[in-house]
Amino acid sequence: QVQLVESGGGLVQAGGSLRLSCAASGRTFVSRAMGWFRQAPGKEREFVATISGDYGRIYYLDSVKGRFTISRDNAKNTVYLQMNSLKPGDTAVYYCAAGRRGFAPASYGSGYEYWGQGTQVTVSS
Repeated sequence: QVQLVESGGGLVQAGGSLRLSCAASGRTFVSRAMGWFRQAPGKEREFVATISGDYGRIYYLDSVKGRFTISRDNAKNTVYLQMNSLKPGDTAVYYCAAGRRGFAPASYGSGYEYWGQGTQVTVSS
């Protein structure tokens, strides 16, 4: 069992920055790919970014490339999402997710085993 707790969401003006954090419980963090997803009202949850357990593979949603950066600190059991140049279209609830042990990172929700409760990000124009 892995528990994930997101933090760092809030209200920011367009062009601003936020850094989301996700703290994971347990001793298997290093063996799991970690991902970020988001869901806006009336829309399906969409993939944002993912990073492999060994830091070697990183993938992003095309619309956030160059603006968002995913990173992880395995010693702290924490994954981060640095969000720069935020746009109103980035407004959503952002969710942290943990993949299965030993599995490759995925860009779809069914590739993840555990999910956090989400943190709200609101970008004003």
